[in-house]
Amino acid sequence: MKNLEHGLNMEMTKYRLGDIAKIFDGPHATPRKTESGPIYLGVDAITEDCKINPSEFAYLSENDYKIWTKRVVPQHKDIVFSYEATLGRYAIIPEDFYGCLGRRLGLVRIIDDRVDYKWLYYFFQSPQWTNFIKSHTIKGSTVNRISVDEMPSYEIPCVAMSEQKKIAAALSALDDKIALNKKMNQKLEAMAKRLYDYWFVQFDFPDENGRPYKTSGGPMTHNPTLNREIPEGWIVVDINNLCDVVDCLHSKKPDYCFENEDSYLLALENITKEGYIDLSEKYYISNQDFKEWTSRICVKENDFLFTNAGRAGDMGMVPEGVSCAIGRNITAVRPKNVNPWYLRCFFKSLYMQEQILNNLDQGSFFMSFNVRSIKKLQVLIPSKK
Repeated sequence: MKNLEHGLNMEMTKYRLGDIAKIFDGPHATPRKTESGPIYLGVDAITEDCKINPSEFAYLSENDYKIWTKRVVPQHKDIVFSYEATLGRYAIIPEDFYGCLGRRLGLVRIIDDRVDYKWLYYFFQSPQWTNFIKSHTIKGSTVNRISVDEMPSYEIPCVAMSEQKKIAAALSALDDKIALNKKMNQKLEAMAKRLYDYWFVQFDFPDENGRPYKTSGGPMTHNPTLNREIPEGWIVVDINNLCDVVDCLHSKKPDYCFENEDSYLLALENITKEGYIDLSEKYYISNQDFKEWTSRICVKENDFLFTNAGRAGDMGMVPEGVSCAIGRNITAVRPKNVNPWYLRCFFKSLYMQEQILNNLDQGSFFMSFNVRSIKKLQVLIPSKK
């Protein structure tokens, strides 16, 4: 959606970013957080699809606000961007914003009336800019970053203002539709979770007469594995009888190398807390490395990926059209004899949360949920009826 090829094929004028905008660096420290007050805008409050998420706002005191806005006071139409560790995040500062920038965030403020702020915002998300930034990324020993000092020299191609506004309006309308679809998907997923809990946790699925099974006195039997009553005819099955559980390679992470769009691997940051795979940032590797890193498994649609460390036990379901490698600290689970969508609900249920807690390995520095732990999982399976 963010591909501006249509606009960039028109007659263009190139400007140095420093000639059309001021670039500000944010603070290099973190204030003490408070329960309320001015907003402290951190990287976590900027979503992968480049929107501001108020639910992730932190807050600081009025005194700290004065200190943390000495460099710049964010205002509406400014474009905030991430320049270290988590790269590729951009967002427009909303109206009535009262707050400061957090660490690792910078700000672009347009000072030239030949450039529309929404056009620049969408250009920052285009493949042309993304690839340019990748080629200028400074790889550090712990985190990668881009140089804020060098940004004024970067060139920005611009079409006529009238075309900028047309393109920005079209992309903004698409964004609105995508946001609406996401809300609908979230509601549908919440409905599915409630239904799953009602049927498979409370066991009040409709019986032969359409009445709630357990509440209406449906026969139950104690299951020692789950240590609870389950409906007669239901069983608990070892995950190894339902799925292939495949560990990742434990070799050194291959170097970033773009040879083609299909040779990439998924890392921990691609697995979201909500159970999805985020493909906005792909870690490309050479074709030879891709062959090695898919020697155990090339993950595909309806496979599940579990994080082994860091956010131990997080899960993402591979979407349609994906065929790629997995990086370190990830285990793949491929359903064989079970409906993948039932399994997804199971993985997000109370049963799974309890098993993760019971099977976490306590290491010297952090907890882990490794392939051995995953192979111990037990899945509740209803009767065929």
